[in-house]
Amino acid sequence: MKKLLRRLLHRNLSRTQLAGFVLSNFTGLAIVILGVQFFMDARPIWDDEESFIRKDYLVINKHITAANTLGQASSAFTPQEIKELEAQPWVRRVGEFTSANYRIYASVQTGGHHMSTYMFLESIPTDFIDVAGDDWTFTPGDKSVPIILSKDYLSLYNFGFASTVGMPTISESAIKAIPLTLSIRPDNGQPPCDIEGHIAGFSNRLNTILVPEQFMTWSNATYGEGPTPPPSRLIVDVSSPGDVKIAEYLKAHDLETAGDKSGSQASFLVNVIAGVALAVGVVITLLSFFILLLSISLLMQKNRQKIHSLIMLGVDLKNISAIYVRLVLGVNLLSLLLAVGGMLLMRMQYLPALRGMGGAAGNILPSLLTGVGITLLLIIFNVVSIRMKVKRAFLNC
Repeated sequence: MKKLLRRLLHRNLSRTQLAGFVLSNFTGLAIVILGVQFFMDARPIWDDEESFIRKDYLVINKHITAANTLGQASSAFTPQEIKELEAQPWVRRVGEFTSANYRIYASVQTGGHHMSTYMFLESIPTDFIDVAGDDWTFTPGDKSVPIILSKDYLSLYNFGFASTVGMPTISESAIKAIPLTLSIRPDNGQPPCDIEGHIAGFSNRLNTILVPEQFMTWSNATYGEGPTPPPSRLIVDVSSPGDVKIAEYLKAHDLETAGDKSGSQASFLVNVIAGVALAVGVVITLLSFFILLLSISLLMQKNRQKIHSLIMLGVDLKNISAIYVRLVLGVNLLSLLLAVGGMLLMRMQYLPALRGMGGAAGNILPSLLTGVGITLLLIIFNVVSIRMKVKRAFLNC
């Protein structure tokens, strides 16, 4: 009986229309799940586990000119300038760099060698630091203060200084184990103070020497001379690094960003391209849904008299609907399988190049679930539409 029903109701079936649906749905699904999979594979490029400063933070300072050198202009930010920056739509929050308001002297001993130098310290709000909370804190009375050091400084020492004066080169793991003595030499009449320091981590993005905000507040209040100077650098949490509006604002206000901006701009560009690709994929998928819905509607309209006769002969509505439901299931599942196969083939092409840039083979489950979810939605909408049309045909009998 079912075989006869299928032959009868499929007689006016347009294979060209079904092929058009399969092709368009395959294209839309492939674009969507390929975009999701590419994001999963490329995440390690932007999620640098060694970075203590997140990628969506920018360090901003004023452009230094001859006027600054001659003392006719200030490189510090005023409260009004900070408020204006905070009011920008792409800014989530702004943090200030606080400098040590006293002289500090650092010394270290390693391999029988003694090295010492004047140095500077800065701090930023703790919530801008991606270090475990227990390792980035200070309470007056502690015997040691944690420090985040720029990787550039260690590289300059190893490859620029140590090699020319016969000093030993130091690895990152080794320098973390070497005790560092910080000698505070205040000018406010307080006696000198020596405190131990230890390297808690390294930063690729900040050219500075960071200490916890609690240490900076305590030491400036205890050993600083006069009020703490206004910040000359700001750290800004932005909603979309690399946004053109950010560059326009910085240029208009004669501001600069520290570090390499190409990574943020590339990240922003990739996000925009991925968003456009996903939007195109969704639009194509929706269009394919309407193509299939229209094809089924036209087929049912051509078979209107046959459906009417079958209902009059007492054929169950579910059996009639099931013929079209199986058709919908078949073409949607075929489109999904083709899309997954196309995604895997494209992934094999770009993955070697992505690995060379620091990417890795990510989990394919999110992309598969995305494809299955979209396919299930298409099937559900088509099934509901088919059953409504068959029921309407019954009511018109």
